[in-house]
Amino acid sequence: MEQGYARITVCFEAPFWIGVLEREWGGTLEVCKIVFGAEPRDYEVYAFLVSHWRELRFSPPVTGVRRAEAANPKRARRKAGQQLRGGVGTRAQQAIALQREQNKRKRREDRRRRDEAEEARRFQLRRQKKKEKHRGR
Repeated sequence: MEQGYARITVCFEAPFWIGVLEREWGGTLEVCKIVFGAEPRDYEVYAFLVSHWRELRFSPPVTGVRRAEAANPKRARRKAGQQLRGGVGTRAQQAIALQREQNKRKRREDRRRRDEAEEARRFQLRRQKKKEKHRGR
């Protein structure tokens, strides 16, 4: 049976509080960045996740090997403290950057299509006006 996990990290990046939701399944990691306004409480984060889970847009999956957890309790405690201070992991940052690039590429393509359609519409309008001017000749 294959197992997966989901983890959310909420941290402050001036001027907003953001949440980075990581989910791992089958050796791949997907990340979603959520922007909160004011500092969210635990129950607000939970309510947001419950009500908006299906609407979240995750990054494309990033493959990577997950390290085994350390058995030493002192090391585990130190690692937990580092995670509290450090915020988001590097794999998560890579996944967010990949998602940002794909969104940027999609916006460019959409804008290009819109501009071409607008230019074609203007050309047809100019052509139509030209024909109307020479109607009686």
